[in-house]
Amino acid sequence: MLCLTLAKKTIEEDIADFWKNRAYIGIAEIRLDALDFKELEKVSSLTNQVDLPLILTCRRKADGGFWMGTEKKRIQILKQILELGDFSYIDIESDVKRPEFEAFIKSKSIQIIRSFHDFEGVPLDLYSKISKLASKGDIPKIAVTPKTVSDLILIFKVESELASIKEKIIIGMGPMGVCTRILYKKVGSMLCYCSDDDMNLGLLSPRILSELYRADRVNAKTHIYGVIGNPVLQSVSPQIHNPGFHAIRFNAIYVPFLVDNVRAFFHLAEVIQIFGFSVTIPHKIDVLPYLGKSTREVRLIGSCNTVVRKMNLWKGINTDYYGFINPLLPYFDSEQIHEAVVIGAGGASRAVIWALKNRGVKITILNRTVEKAKALALETMSNYDSLENADKYSGRSDLIVQTTPLGMGEKVDFDPAPKLKFLGTEIVYDLIYKPHLTKFLERANDSGCILCYGIDMLVEQGKLQFEEFTGYHYPSINIVF
Repeated sequence: MLCLTLAKKTIEEDIADFWKNRAYIGIAEIRLDALDFKELEKVSSLTNQVDLPLILTCRRKADGGFWMGTEKKRIQILKQILELGDFSYIDIESDVKRPEFEAFIKSKSIQIIRSFHDFEGVPLDLYSKISKLASKGDIPKIAVTPKTVSDLILIFKVESELASIKEKIIIGMGPMGVCTRILYKKVGSMLCYCSDDDMNLGLLSPRILSELYRADRVNAKTHIYGVIGNPVLQSVSPQIHNPGFHAIRFNAIYVPFLVDNVRAFFHLAEVIQIFGFSVTIPHKIDVLPYLGKSTREVRLIGSCNTVVRKMNLWKGINTDYYGFINPLLPYFDSEQIHEAVVIGAGGASRAVIWALKNRGVKITILNRTVEKAKALALETMSNYDSLENADKYSGRSDLIVQTTPLGMGEKVDFDPAPKLKFLGTEIVYDLIYKPHLTKFLERANDSGCILCYGIDMLVEQGKLQFEEFTGYHYPSINIVF
């Protein structure tokens, strides 16, 4: 089930939120602690205006909630509301020991969800804690905060380690835990909390979980694919692959994995049987030692953006090479590109440089760290210089390609090469796809340059990845970002 967390300030707003998302969910949780105090007396009326099972929760501030009152008052309010309303579940914390209150709950045939929260990490005795919470017949709920891929492995092993506990709720909070929410069934969780309001816990919206990921329809036969990176949650690749899977009726899901350690991720891939994944910054070179096979492009470029499971081996592929060059083909056909400046010397730039070299383009690599630019230039027979000297290359090239992450995420307001001036005659290509128009491209546009966008490259290389993943051509559907 997808469980909508109702955490507005008024009951009226909660009811509106419920019906807005009704088509996507199977249960809802009403958070008393989020309501204005005067609204508490209206809570019982909520049960008459919704048509799904409800969980009653009043979360203390220490457990990530908003309740600031006394414990005595909290229990009193919960009891009053349970007497008047029709609730299927109540969520109370693992350290609450109120035998009379618990007896009252059970007398109303309401199931207790016994919850434990850890906002600092994942306890090593995770399985023991879950077993202990379940020992009294309650539904154990564990909400932990994974900080590493090793933490994710612990969480994803819950289902196999504790298969005997049929009803349990397992949640990975924060950015690293997003994949556990999407793959909640693979974790063994009976439900996944969702909300249109993130609340800084890594919550996804009901519509995204149900329509984009189809998370509530994952089953034992679902093939898992994904994208690894750091950062990665901004990736729009799920919006390419998941609709594609659905269109060809392929039982698969494509999930973002925030990865701090590539070696640990390959272990996780075995634990949950991942069939293939895309690779983005900064792991395109780091995955190479773990590949059993690789294509000619990967060996030539020294960078990999696609990994698929083939005959019990991991095969590395580079679709960036073709994805990058495709939007430029009209300009090559008209012989407009002879010299290029490439900004950056990381994994993304390698595919760009080799693609241009194979077209006979003379290349200069500009990078903040000159040693990296020099090493890549020697390997690819290119010229190189410090990014500090970018002004010297103004007006000297037909094509300028920006391959660094400067201009996206937390660095959205950054321009990677402010000293590089545009004459308006250049073709300017930024591999960043979000935002569509980066600060770098804005300057180029103001100068009258021809623009090439990262989203075009992303779509082209994504379609090639889709073929590697599924064995089918990408379907004729509109991709919506």
